[in-house]
Amino acid sequence: MGSGEEERYVSESSAQAVTAASAGGWRRATGVAGLAIGVLATGAAAGVAIERMTVGRGMRRKARMVLDSAGPYGSLRGTPGRAYADDGTELYYEVDEVEAEAESGRRRRLFGRRAPAPVTVVFSHGYCLNQDSWHFQRAALRGVVRTVHWDQRSHGRSARGAAQTERGEPVTIEQLGRDLKAVVDAAAPEGPLVLVGHSMGGMTVMALADQFPELIRERCAGVALVGTSSGRLGEVNFGLPVAGVNAVRRVLPGVLKALGQRAELVEKGRRATADLFAGVIKRYSFASRDVDPAVARFAERMIESTPIDVVAEYYPAFDSHDKAEALAHFADLPVLVLAGVGDLVTPSEHSEAIADLLPGAELVLVPDAGHLVMLEHPEQVTDRLADLLVRAGAVPAGATVGGYGSSSTAQHR
Repeated sequence: MGSGEEERYVSESSAQAVTAASAGGWRRATGVAGLAIGVLATGAAAGVAIERMTVGRGMRRKARMVLDSAGPYGSLRGTPGRAYADDGTELYYEVDEVEAEAESGRRRRLFGRRAPAPVTVVFSHGYCLNQDSWHFQRAALRGVVRTVHWDQRSHGRSARGAAQTERGEPVTIEQLGRDLKAVVDAAAPEGPLVLVGHSMGGMTVMALADQFPELIRERCAGVALVGTSSGRLGEVNFGLPVAGVNAVRRVLPGVLKALGQRAELVEKGRRATADLFAGVIKRYSFASRDVDPAVARFAERMIESTPIDVVAEYYPAFDSHDKAEALAHFADLPVLVLAGVGDLVTPSEHSEAIADLLPGAELVLVPDAGHLVMLEHPEQVTDRLADLLVRAGAVPAGATVGGYGSSSTAQHR
């Protein structure tokens, strides 16, 4: 059984396991998911009250344990490394190298003894996620091209932001761009680059271009911007009525700040009511009804692992994000702009706006896909990314790139 078949087999088995274990409990949890914000605000005490209202909580816990033990997602590891941001924050990254013998032989044939450095594809993840969010694309590209996967500050295995914890400075998208530059300097100091960013990771790539245009001009061979935005995020309604979203915008920054100051209490509340948040996370991560339960649980784990004070300190950065002018640095490059049509977090209209500013870009809108399109429809994302790598000269046209997940029809411009 090949690796793709093994993953599909595990996914099907885990789906059957969770169906048997939960016996419809997910639907009940989703039905009371609207209370989740109240649970966060009131902490563990409200968690106890909700627990009494929720039927089958133990069965859902068993289902999550089955999925966590069976799911292979997030299990890929590479050669670890550490970079240091300009404020001293330690940034964790991993490198997957090309299969040494095949690559060295091919490069000798092409370039003789003075072969240039290989192309490196650098993946930047989104808000409240980590480098494992690129699991399917990483699995498909292993051995085909050199890749770097890193955790943004205060996410995953990277350290908490030094400027935030030591001096109380706010997180900015500009800082994330400088963090990416530190990772590039450490993990790929020479050779062509293909920059891939999802959501906040795409904003990070734009911030890098804005502050280091010479790096883009001299070394960047291609860019992929997935489910992201160049600005005007304050206009996003998250699928809520206008009155509701306006009210949320008024109170959310203050609520998050207060919750961040009571992080220990809030985390207890989150753990006590994790089954309630599953419905909220699924709604804002995926658009299709038949998402593999193991994939949904994988996304849930990543988001749950982001401490509430990190959620709070990042949130204000998005309102001030405006990098539309920075897109001009990508104008002469192969660019992929991809989004899910059902994305409620960074709506596909934001990707269309990016493509309008980059007329040469390939715009791909994936139907029945939400914000985590690379997990929901991995084959679509991997296929278009592989095509970008060919156009950028990162891989030969005949390279074999593995496929993972279920496919659907995408709309291309």
